[in-house]
Amino acid sequence: MSLLERIGLPLLKSFPPETAHGLSIKALNMGLAGGRGPVTSPRLKTSVAGIEMANPVGLAAGFDKNAQAVGPLSKVGFGFLEVGAATPRAQPGNPKPRLFRLDEDQAAINRFGFNNDGMHAIADRLDGARATIPVGLNLGTNKDSADRAADFATVLERAGDVVDFATVNVSSPNTERLRDLQGKAALLDLLDRVISVRNAHARGTPIFLKIAPDLSGDELAEIVEVAAHTKINGIIATNTTLSRDGLHSPHRDQAGGLSGQPVFEKSTRVLAQLSKLTDGKLPLIGVGGVSNAEQAYAKIKAGASAVQLYTAMVYAGVSLAADIAKGLDALLERDGHACLQDAVGTGRDAWL
Repeated sequence: MSLLERIGLPLLKSFPPETAHGLSIKALNMGLAGGRGPVTSPRLKTSVAGIEMANPVGLAAGFDKNAQAVGPLSKVGFGFLEVGAATPRAQPGNPKPRLFRLDEDQAAINRFGFNNDGMHAIADRLDGARATIPVGLNLGTNKDSADRAADFATVLERAGDVVDFATVNVSSPNTERLRDLQGKAALLDLLDRVISVRNAHARGTPIFLKIAPDLSGDELAEIVEVAAHTKINGIIATNTTLSRDGLHSPHRDQAGGLSGQPVFEKSTRVLAQLSKLTDGKLPLIGVGGVSNAEQAYAKIKAGASAVQLYTAMVYAGVSLAADIAKGLDALLERDGHACLQDAVGTGRDAWL
């Protein structure tokens, strides 16, 4: 953690969480985070679904919802970024307050509800961004949409040519009945539409699917079957959870999705199950509770080719990305791995 973060993070915590988040975006755009670009080494360089990355540590969707700080974020150490979620039309999301810190659990609960500026504003910002690393867009659906499956394809058609990948997000718990789209028939229809648009308009943009951590083994098997049929490029595991097991914070009963440390084991177990179901042949990105290099390495050994961060930065700042990448490099060297890919899936059985 930098000196500026040691001073600034306690100050940010004196504000309501959503206000603090907005201030952090402003601080990034003022250049206060500094940074010289992605941390990299021959061991850390990797390729995921054809996307060349200087390191496998990425920013998860939700931090920069509206693509307002892509340039500064590309300098703080990340190997790739994901912005959004973007919906066809701008929407305000759910009523405030809708973001809660769970300090005792190193976690957060949010029920934002896909608040964003809409696909046109976000795509325009992405087109003008000075990103030096791959940037992806999380695709969402308007709350009042008559055809939610169509929304994902609509956003991809608008923004597919200004991003390096796109993520179909059917796993947020904060839009009513959105998770129903993870069912086999609905998911097949949705992904077929997205892939059709990708093939026609989006210059071969890799398509990822982001899933929930609360799925059963049978549901995961169905998702893998759909992934194989539609030939998507990878799965992001996982989004936030509805579980509240073992929490200690006064905010533990707030409605919404739980992220941070309590999600680490559950999301990593899902990741390992997916790795086994796909025989390690489909790229996986591990998300959920990553707050240090050891946890990032655990995700990789469970089957992830890359990882993403979000909630841990609330407690450790954006310099955490560089710290984790450097630590991951040291762990790979310690274990005698010449490249990251050599470590992927080597510890999967421990999570099954």
